[in-house]
Amino acid sequence: MSEEKKGFFARLKEGLTKTRENIVKGIDSVFSGFSAIDDDFYEELEEILIMGDIGVNATTAIVERLKKQVKEQHLKEPSQCKQLLIESIKEQMKVDETAYDFEKEQSVVMVIGVNGVGKTTSVGKLAGKLKDNGRNVIIAAADTFRAAAGDQLAEWVRRADVPMIGGKEGSDPASVVFDAVNAAKARHTDVLLIDTAGRLHNKKNLMEELRKMNRIIDREFPNAHRENLIVLDGTTGQNALVQAREFGEVAHLTGIILTKMDGTAKGGIAVAIQSELNVPVKYIGVGETIEDLQKFNSDEFVNALFDIK
Repeated sequence: MSEEKKGFFARLKEGLTKTRENIVKGIDSVFSGFSAIDDDFYEELEEILIMGDIGVNATTAIVERLKKQVKEQHLKEPSQCKQLLIESIKEQMKVDETAYDFEKEQSVVMVIGVNGVGKTTSVGKLAGKLKDNGRNVIIAAADTFRAAAGDQLAEWVRRADVPMIGGKEGSDPASVVFDAVNAAKARHTDVLLIDTAGRLHNKKNLMEELRKMNRIIDREFPNAHRENLIVLDGTTGQNALVQAREFGEVAHLTGIILTKMDGTAKGGIAVAIQSELNVPVKYIGVGETIEDLQKFNSDEFVNALFDIK
């Protein structure tokens, strides 16, 4: 593990302390409190996982898989199941290798989500990461409603040292996207990152505008690899799931950036979201610096959650 990765893993582990207390202590008490693997044991386990924000869908899948393995392996002791449970959670969250193809291809990445989830910051960090990997990047500042958004993005743009298009308050976001797409084509840019306004799900016109931006990209840049990444705040638990569903009705979501995973008791939502929406968590954020946004790795996440070295 590289130094950067090691530091991130330590921060992730520390960040998941509250979640660990919320979920893992409960799980451990089930494993130590039951002397037999019976219906009560499974029921208690289900309850703890659901209470830990892992969600009904993911919990059902995890427990069903566990039951099957217990049967196949003729296990009798609850303690023998713990490792199987951990493996089952990891399996539930695996991210396919192809999830990051956009980093290598010519692509347009639209970053969406409500205000306050760390969207603009995630765009800046992602730009920095891609640039460090030798990709040339353009950022489109299509969040033209919030005066501070352009300034905030400009600061990240300066740090990442990448060009930015747009960013005038009150200008039409779709025209910013149009300009940015054409600039990206003309300059043979590898990745165009689009920061969008923090839409509230009930704002019909804002959702319509998201559709409009998508249509412009389809028309102007039909060959580009497309990603719609939704940024969700890990501290909001089930609410993050609601947001993702509503955005998913307007844009085809291809991945999730889960932020603010440091210090949330609701870290189990990472498992739930993936299972409920069938959209992978691609990046996870635990702090303020560029290094604090990393590709999601299910083994590392679950090891950090269960405090496994």
